[in-house]
Amino acid sequence: MALYSNHTGHPYVRRIRNAGLMIVLLLFALATLFPIYFMIISSFGDPVEAGALSYSLWPGKISLDSYKFFFDYSEYSYRWLLNSLIVATSVMVSNVLFATLAGYAFSKIRFRGRSVLFSIMLCAMMIPYQVTQVPLYILIVNVFQIENTYGALIMPGLVTVFNIFLAKQFMTSIPSEILECAKVEGCNQLQMFTKIVLPLSKTVMAVMAILTFMDSWNTFFWPFLVTNTMDMQTIQVGLKNFRFANTTYFAPMMAGATISALPMFILFFSLQKYFLEGVTVGAVKG
Repeated sequence: MALYSNHTGHPYVRRIRNAGLMIVLLLFALATLFPIYFMIISSFGDPVEAGALSYSLWPGKISLDSYKFFFDYSEYSYRWLLNSLIVATSVMVSNVLFATLAGYAFSKIRFRGRSVLFSIMLCAMMIPYQVTQVPLYILIVNVFQIENTYGALIMPGLVTVFNIFLAKQFMTSIPSEILECAKVEGCNQLQMFTKIVLPLSKTVMAVMAILTFMDSWNTFFWPFLVTNTMDMQTIQVGLKNFRFANTTYFAPMMAGATISALPMFILFFSLQKYFLEGVTVGAVKG
């Protein structure tokens, strides 16, 4: 055992092992970044090449014609981006607000049936997203009759069970003694939530904001289901208009996809500090 330990702990063996690990990680990184690279580099191609379905790792001609073509193709191009921004921002804000409130209630307020209600919510989280689409569609179209409106796009995503679970788990780690001291000083539940819990929950709120915005911005099926006019489509649904029976405007479609990815990059890098802190919360104890 000692000989095996000394052999595997040799500096030369460690260097080989580290080099192999770096190669594996590099391959994973390349596989992850390649679709983004292909999307961006394809967006600088000629729209004519796109019509001919010319797929290449480097376009024969680099220009901004595809971006111009994207905005000139339809009068609704700007409206698609605006719709996505309105929907994703509304869903993000509502999720952060309601999920933190629910997480605070489940973690710090004792009330009858708390455990049962939380267990039911966890069971609801296990139901596949596709299963709920039919009843949701019936509610939106037949009951509320708000099809093809911002309400139809926003209401189903006002708050998710996952975000409530995330907020609850994080707020459970906040010492209850702090809240007890605040209660002795005369603070009510709202004051404890706004002045103590929220400032300590910036990391989990940033994680919820980024994940919720990305999920809402990238959603295709639900906006496609409840919108029937081009002026109410989101950018993800609007991009399908660049595909026809005989040809596909590939480069303009990639230009639109690149433009649609910019808000997510901006949001992530602006909240990167809090996001990384939120990911590593609970990794170190003591």
